[in-house]
Amino acid sequence: MKANFVFQNLCGTVYRQGNVVFTPDGNSVLSPVGNRVSVFDLVNNKSRTLPFENRKNIACIALSPDGNVLISIDEDGRAILVHFRKGTVLHHISFRSKVSHVAFSPDGKYIAVTHGHKIQVWNTPSQLVREFAPFVLHREYTGHHDEVVSICWSKTSRYFVTTSRDMTARLYTLNPLEGFKPKQFAGHRDVVLGAFFSEDEKTIYTVSRDGAVFAWSAKRGVADDDSDVEMDILDAPSTSASGANLALEHTVAYTRWGISNRHFFNQPGTKVVCATFHPKTSLLIVGFSTGVFGLWEMPDFTPVHTLSISNEKISSVAVSASGEWLAFGAAKLGQLLVWEWQSESYVLKQQGHYYDMNTLGFSPDGQNIATGGEDGKVKLWNAASGFCFVTFPEHTASISSVEFAKQGQILFSASLDGTVRAFDLIRYRNFRTFTSPTPVQFCSLAVDPSGDVVCAGSQDSFEIYMWSVQTGKLLDILSGHTAPVSGLAFSPSGDQLASSSWDRSVRLWSIFGRSRASEPITLSAEATALAFRPDGKEICLSTLDGQLTFIDVAEGVIKSVIEGRRDISGGRKIDDRLTAANNAASKYFNSVAYTADGACVLAGGSSKYVVIYDRAEGVMIKKFQISENLSLDGTLEMLDNRKMTEAGPVDSIDTTGDNSDLEDRLDKTLPGAAKGDLSKRRYRREAKTNCVRFSATGRSWAAASTEGLLIYSLDESTTFDPFDLSLDLTPASIISTMESGDHLIALIMALRLSEKPLIQRVYETVPPSSIRLVARQLPGVYISQFMKYVSDHIESSPHVEFDLLWVSAMLTSHGRWVKEHKGEMAGTLRGLVRGLMGLESSVAKLCDENTFALDYIISQAGKGTTANGNGHGGESNGVMEIEA
Repeated sequence: MKANFVFQNLCGTVYRQGNVVFTPDGNSVLSPVGNRVSVFDLVNNKSRTLPFENRKNIACIALSPDGNVLISIDEDGRAILVHFRKGTVLHHISFRSKVSHVAFSPDGKYIAVTHGHKIQVWNTPSQLVREFAPFVLHREYTGHHDEVVSICWSKTSRYFVTTSRDMTARLYTLNPLEGFKPKQFAGHRDVVLGAFFSEDEKTIYTVSRDGAVFAWSAKRGVADDDSDVEMDILDAPSTSASGANLALEHTVAYTRWGISNRHFFNQPGTKVVCATFHPKTSLLIVGFSTGVFGLWEMPDFTPVHTLSISNEKISSVAVSASGEWLAFGAAKLGQLLVWEWQSESYVLKQQGHYYDMNTLGFSPDGQNIATGGEDGKVKLWNAASGFCFVTFPEHTASISSVEFAKQGQILFSASLDGTVRAFDLIRYRNFRTFTSPTPVQFCSLAVDPSGDVVCAGSQDSFEIYMWSVQTGKLLDILSGHTAPVSGLAFSPSGDQLASSSWDRSVRLWSIFGRSRASEPITLSAEATALAFRPDGKEICLSTLDGQLTFIDVAEGVIKSVIEGRRDISGGRKIDDRLTAANNAASKYFNSVAYTADGACVLAGGSSKYVVIYDRAEGVMIKKFQISENLSLDGTLEMLDNRKMTEAGPVDSIDTTGDNSDLEDRLDKTLPGAAKGDLSKRRYRREAKTNCVRFSATGRSWAAASTEGLLIYSLDESTTFDPFDLSLDLTPASIISTMESGDHLIALIMALRLSEKPLIQRVYETVPPSSIRLVARQLPGVYISQFMKYVSDHIESSPHVEFDLLWVSAMLTSHGRWVKEHKGEMAGTLRGLVRGLMGLESSVAKLCDENTFALDYIISQAGKGTTANGNGHGGESNGVMEIEA
């Protein structure tokens, strides 16, 4: 079995903290997810997570105006410069201070970074060459008396305006100007969150947290000692011709700014959290602490739109380059929204689980993944696009397990609220709810392969309940365990049910036999999870002592044991008194899964590692580290002595009472509402895996972790095979091969070169009589690429019969291959269906129009017959006249 799985995508979490950013074309949104960055393609409905990781959670990101360079800065001020299109890390730098905001200049040559109460401007490193010292400091700017909050560049990249917690904004020039001193904009009574230039740069707008918007423009002689703009320019230090030209070029710098208008949002009981401005349309977009956002048209401050989109405060707002789409991030809910304000509709609305993701399940075809969380919600995610397409909120407590029926059209979930629910995945509804005679909490779940019987194990009565899916009635209660039932699984044939428990035993139940008695198989420690091998002959169990135990189902004996304590151990928490090597608390697996062929076992636990073992040899094949995020507990191997104090580690000390804002100091959470140790005032999330599952196709596996839903796959689509290309492979050689009649070779050469106009030329010159032969001989490597081309061609070409012949020949010749790879071919097949449905509808419409025209002609012919009164002769004359 191949073990070269690579990280493909991070689902289940769409936004954590920081700022969201649009790409320059406005088609994608970048969102910080923990210490990674996810890219949501709004046009093609796909998401991907860039492969790099920051050391800690990301505080802010910025994308260059040409869309090539991305800079992401974590909470400690450590930055990574990334080639955005390739996803490769170019450079690292530490700004040695917390960074609140970072912004590229519009010409892309400079990066401005907040640095405490200072501002640093750096030259942008080149992404084309490897530089020894890539980050060169251009200048450092001072003047603010408190932390700088935001930076906004002018469109000429000559000036930038900054805002600060000292309730002022300041205007700086990029390069020193003769006689210029930074201009200060004072008058606000709260933190100034943003300052923005108008399109003509004659007005500056400042927005403060208390809901005030000030418009600043050039002063016009207010008093005798004041002067207007023209006088200011003439009073510039140099009165020569060059000085006058300098003054005209830098009008913004030499303008005397004053408040021209004061506006107020008048939203009672709320504060402004974030704001942005779109200069071309003069729209000011503001997000409030109550989850309301509003649009105002400047400079008249005309309200355009106000909408409540969340129950919690909006943490970040961004506007696309065209001004049509607005992106919002709500950190507390983990919610990301993209709103088209003109049509008042959602372009994207995604939200992850509120706290932790407990369990997951792959659909039988590997297309979808179901997850259950602490928030009581069951979500369905598309494995290819990474988007959640349905959420079931019926449960009222934490979800403990989810399972698909073998047909894939029903999803079952067990919860601590004492119910097992069945969801219809065609109509998206909860059509059946199973309960026990006395209320119990269900912690495990299993579904019969036929989908007729569902079983759930309880946490408090230690019994296994069995229901009929058709009737919803309780069929039986299996007793025998003396501790919570931690795992349940049906054999692939469906005749046996295996259950594991904390009573250090595993039982095999013959549920369709006459006798329900079962002999327990004793284990070395408490069982945490179990899984059946795909052939049904073996069970794998994980126990609390870090072992994987394999039991022969036919003989009911333990065949072998894999010692996994050393493999899973790793990562030290900040309050651990022992090192990771000596701490037994995390040295066990809490989830196991067999690969599709049964040759290997995937296991994960309360650790930062997920391990793949070879079943036959009993050795570890590969170890995956799910996260390198130092903001999580359990990622460091050794504690940092520099962060140790007399009161314990610095990170464990609660500093919320030292925050400057009252709403940040208040703790409004209810006791018991937050998961974790309630005796602690501050709870750090730890790096761990709650559940691991293999896809039925064997091409990918997923892990429900603290970071979200991590998907690893055998990603062969990105590999580049240089042997497919040669110096002889040119458009001229392809055309000469095509003209000589070697249509198959010409088509393969065109697919290798992957030039669409060339493929179209070769494709359309294949004679219809040769289509079946060429399709049959096409190598399997090019089937996916060629089918994708045909599906695109159907929608844009008039050659209906020609395209239909190709589709029929390809599906007839390669139907088995398409079925085996239906996971990766799903998008192509949907495109084919869409194209064929379009052809059918257009042909049907044409036939309806022709039928109507013929009916009309015949009816007119009948009228002519009646008018002549000649019977048969009149009718023939009428028809002859119409034909003429």
